[in-house]
Amino acid sequence: MSNVGSTSDDSSDGGDDQEASSFSTENNVEDALTSFREQWQRELEISPKRDTSKTYSTRLVSAEVPNDDAQSIENKAKNLFLKGVEHEQSGKLYEAIQFYKRAVQLVPDIEFRLYESTKIKSRERFEPEDNLGNIENDPHSTDDNDRDGEEDTEDEADLCLKLSRIVNRNQRVCCPKFEQSTTHISALPMEIILYILRWVVSSELDLRSLEMFSRVCRGFYISARDPEIWRLACIRVWGVNCGTYEPKYQSWRDMYIQRPRLRYNGCYISKTSYIRHGENSYQDQFYRPWHLVEYFRYLRFFPEGKVLMLTSTDEAQICVNSLKNRVPRNSSVLIGHYRLHDNYVTLVLKRQDTKGNNNTYRKKRREAVHDSGEQTFHVEFEIQNHHKRINSQLSWLRYNIFTKYRNVQEPCVNTMNLTPIVGRYPPFRFSRVKSYTQESEAPLQ
Repeated sequence: MSNVGSTSDDSSDGGDDQEASSFSTENNVEDALTSFREQWQRELEISPKRDTSKTYSTRLVSAEVPNDDAQSIENKAKNLFLKGVEHEQSGKLYEAIQFYKRAVQLVPDIEFRLYESTKIKSRERFEPEDNLGNIENDPHSTDDNDRDGEEDTEDEADLCLKLSRIVNRNQRVCCPKFEQSTTHISALPMEIILYILRWVVSSELDLRSLEMFSRVCRGFYISARDPEIWRLACIRVWGVNCGTYEPKYQSWRDMYIQRPRLRYNGCYISKTSYIRHGENSYQDQFYRPWHLVEYFRYLRFFPEGKVLMLTSTDEAQICVNSLKNRVPRNSSVLIGHYRLHDNYVTLVLKRQDTKGNNNTYRKKRREAVHDSGEQTFHVEFEIQNHHKRINSQLSWLRYNIFTKYRNVQEPCVNTMNLTPIVGRYPPFRFSRVKSYTQESEAPLQ
């Protein structure tokens, strides 16, 4: 009896131990689940935009494996993924898929991690190795209107040399500052950049936009200093016989800036004002009015040697718009050509031919046609500087009007010389017009 009782007591003690152990196990599991839920909630609050499945799987791998083992697993996944890339490039797609699957099983976001690591290396590759990393803008770049007359110094030549070495070392024109989802301009080779710059300068010689382009970064600075672009610009201004820039100038760009020339991204404007006597009043013979007369002259030059001239009292915006095209619609605009010699420019201008419309009207009316003569204007100016702005003023030197009559038996030519001309008319001052260079019709050739 005693043995049986002892056996029952032992069994009852064993049951209590099992219940206690199971209870403690359940408590441990609940605590682990509670801590896991709290950790999960904290991770979701820190990065709510990230995919929950990827975050969950990544955190599980890092939680289950120590740091060293996790690093080795990540390296193994990278190697597997890179092997898959090699097989895919060689055309073995089935083998590549197998390696991709094994890599993703180890680290689900291995492709994203590889992309981030290669992106960081590419950024470090294009960082400068010397103290020129802070030189992004051109300290000597000039605006075609404000600082067009500053000379290139030896410091600028050294700067160009140093920046060229950095660009050649990086093997690209520039490097994007921020992440780009589309193709960046830095992916283009230097030859394409230079061809685009020829379109920027265009056949209208918009060198101001080229100088603004050079202020962006050091790669654009070197591209905008391409000697071939400036050589073509000099040839377009002074012709094929412009010579070379040596020894008077340091470069083609220096020759274009310093040598006397005309400006094409705007027009020259001259304001003339004078006082004219009026007629006596019929009621009061002692009252005689005075009139203040004001009018403007506009000159627009084109690189191929064409020039337009307009004299008008209208608003400046209307007159400037009428000079935008080479064939103006305004019949009062004079059309002609010019020749540039040193710092002098000679113009030959004529009125537009409108005889075709007037002949039919005169035949219907059968009126006597008055021969007012065909006038030709010969004008000569001197190119001067004004308030540190190079080539921004045209001063009068000569003004002749030739009139040819056709109704007489022998053609007669009358010449009127307006001398002395110096100081009689106010000079022309250059003003830039933005609409003249908004569009590019042809590249610089």
